[in-house]
Parts: sequence; C-alpha cells; structure tokens
Amino acid sequence: MKLTDKVAIITGAASGMGKAMATLFALEGARLVIADIDDKGSEQTVNEINSTNGKAIFVHTDVSKSSDVKNLIDATIDEFSKIDILVNNAGIFMKMTPIEEIDETVWDRIYSVNVKGIFHGTKYVVPVMKKSGGGIIINTASMTGQRPGSMQSAYASSKGAAITLTKALASELAPFKIRVNCICPALTETPMLFNSELWKHVSEAPHPLGRLSKPEDIAHAALYLASDDASMVTGICLEITGGQGV
Repeated sequence: MKLTDKVAIITGAASGMGKAMATLFALEGARLVIADIDDKGSEQTVNEINSTNGKAIFVHTDVSKSSDVKNLIDATIDEFSKIDILVNNAGIFMKMTPIEEIDETVWDRIYSVNVKGIFHGTKYVVPVMKKSGGGIIINTASMTGQRPGSMQSAYASSKGAAITLTKALASELAPFKIRVNCICPALTETPMLFNSELWKHVSEAPHPLGRLSKPEDIAHAALYLASDDASMVTGICLEITGGQGV
C-alpha cells in the first residue's frame, strides 16, 4: 500500500472528487480526516471508510473561515498526532455569467473558498509539517484556470490563482521537504457538475477519449502526488483532461 500509516486531511470530501480521494487513500492505508460543510455527506463518507476497516473522522469545516481551518488542524493533531498530507479540494462553482452581471458577494464567495481556502489550509498545516520534517500539499485547481471559457471570469480566475499559489508555495516550502502540487481536472462527473447548467452541454459534446473524467480518475492522480512515487515532484499542475484542450 502506498500510504500506510499516513494521516491525510481532505477538504470537500463529502462527495465527488474529494470522496473518491478519501476512499482510495483509505484503501492505500491512510488515516483520513474528512472536512466539509456537508455533515450528512461527510458522515456517510466516514462510515463507508470505517466499515471497510479503514479509519476516518469528520470535522465540520468551512474553509473560507480561518477559525474553522485552525480547528481542523488542531482536531487532527489531537486525534492522530501528525499530518502527512493535506488536500485542499473544497471548491465552488457559479453559473456562467457576463462580467457586468456578477454580484460582488458571489465573486467574493468564489474567491473565499477556491483561493482563501487554500491559504487557510496551508497557513495552519505548514508549521506542523515543518516540525515533522516534511509533508505533502495537493490543491485542486481546474483546466479552466489555464484555458478559461466565456462568462467564467470569477471561477476561472480563482482557479488560475490556485495554480499560481501552488507554484509560489512549492518554491517557498521545498527547503522544508514540503511538496506542493495541484491537479487540474477537466469537467468531471460530480454532483457540482450535474447540478449546473453546463451538464447538458458537456454531456453532449465530443471528448477525445470518449468520456468525461470520473472522480476516481482524479483520485488516482492525487494518490500519485501523495505517494513516494512523486518524491521528486513539486510545483506542477497535473492535468487530468482526457485530451481536452490539447
């Protein structure tokens, strides 16, 4: 197993890509902390992991709130005494909107989760990782952060910021043996996509490999970055796109 005895925090793990990551990490031997605002979904993730001889706990966390994220880190240390891996996966989407029609509160909310959430998680986990001699941080960005589409200015720019933040942190933290990478998925079959106006469009569009990405595809990419297989990998943005945008 690739993550035996590792302790991993995954935000946004109540469903979708985060849940798939948590499930796979547990199968690979990690102990999990599920962080999300969706209590019901998170408890289901925890129960599924624990029912298959894994170990997981849930900590209610709004990543846009500094106090919530600090509590998440403290609760993890209280339970497991260490943190090896942090996956800043929590993110939110918004409907396609012309720039002149975007409400400032919506813009701010997108950035508070998609960018500030990464800042909060990293800020509070880095002292723990420095003390233990290293660690791994994985941020979920998006292909849209590199190749934005029309009427996606808030979401696309927030994911572009996540990519740049990843690279800046990788440079800063490499001397402390902390690797920082990000994953850039294309549109993936998750509840967030199913509930958006994009679903009908993307489900009918042609895809080079003949299908959309699934959460499990993203989870395997995260597993690679979290494992010793990627011990010389930091500062990259790993695209999981099925050939879209090539």
